[in-house]
Amino acid sequence: MLPSLQESLDGDEKELESSEEGGSAEERRLDPPPSSHYCLYSYRGSRLAQQRADSDDGSPGGTNAETPSGDDFSLSLVDTNLPSELEPELRSFIAKRLSKGAVFEGLGNVAAVELRIPGYRVGCYYCLFQQEKLLSQTASTDSEQKSSEYVVCFLGGSEKGLELYPFFEHTFRPELDKYIQGLKNNMNCEESGGENHIQSYLSSWFADVVCPIQRVVHLFQEKLTFLLHAALSYTPVEVKGSDEKTKRDIHRFLSVASLQGLIPEGTMTSLCTAMTEDQQKPVTIDCSGSQPRLHHAGSNRFCEDWMQAFMNGAEGGNPFLFRQVLENFKLKAIQDTNNLKRFIRQAEMNHYALFKCYMFLKNCGSGDILLKIVKVEHEEMPEAKNVVAVLEEFMKEAPAQSL
Repeated sequence: MLPSLQESLDGDEKELESSEEGGSAEERRLDPPPSSHYCLYSYRGSRLAQQRADSDDGSPGGTNAETPSGDDFSLSLVDTNLPSELEPELRSFIAKRLSKGAVFEGLGNVAAVELRIPGYRVGCYYCLFQQEKLLSQTASTDSEQKSSEYVVCFLGGSEKGLELYPFFEHTFRPELDKYIQGLKNNMNCEESGGENHIQSYLSSWFADVVCPIQRVVHLFQEKLTFLLHAALSYTPVEVKGSDEKTKRDIHRFLSVASLQGLIPEGTMTSLCTAMTEDQQKPVTIDCSGSQPRLHHAGSNRFCEDWMQAFMNGAEGGNPFLFRQVLENFKLKAIQDTNNLKRFIRQAEMNHYALFKCYMFLKNCGSGDILLKIVKVEHEEMPEAKNVVAVLEEFMKEAPAQSL
């Protein structure tokens, strides 16, 4: 069921309550903040052997697949920042996954791994990728020279982050897959100090992939409502006076907060064009001072309400929670858009449904944006276009605060 704004707010409160009240002092010490541990392994294995193991009983979990053969299987540590006493357990876990043949090149997987502490599991993203060049130019043995496959693992704190949030498979996992592509490009780097750059890249995965949304929320605070409105309305945004990292974070937030991928591509293109024509000047964000200043920015009640959900989540400090709130924000916007389109179809034949459209636009809090979206989508539909035109006239007469 689609999460409402109130459910998101309630979820924030429960997150805070559980962090304050849950468990004994010893249990709380065993729940560290999200980390940025990583492991990089070189891998050599027989794909034919894995396929035979899979076909023995029709599943990838056969007995023969559980124990890798030393003759055709090798998983060697290349680099890690994981404590040495924990790394062998992670390697054993990855070896079993590889032996089952359930790992595909370039497609990451997410699982919960139990390391050292019984009953305490961490979320683990792992991905197999191929590389033509070796990470180390000093490798000389035949096995290392033939190895062109690597496995990278990212461990993100408790399983609440990487494993238990149901949206992770559709949000962070694809982004981490792209991050692995960047790793492959870095491993091709032949300049001096290339390996140090790779280590820095690996250790920065959490800050680069998971934390940008959190950093933007902390930077903008209550002004986040203007950023949400710009993203939802496809208003052009210019960032001035900021460093490259902050600029990347802001554009990343705008991209993730938009409805791109959730509405038809043609509609999105037409909407961007319409917004550019309607608004003479883009939203300008000046980050030269201690606090960002925004010019030509818009807002509405919908974005103001969701800004408050972000502010509540900021007290908990969980970067995964911010992404969950942002996904809920987008889903609610899509739900409202679909409801309005349904009312418009009814209004083509029913004048009472036209009144329902009008009341919905007044009460939803984002009528200004929704009306522009449906106007673009119904441009080639005469009857629906007439309904939208009537609604535009009604909304011009409505008090601005009702939007």
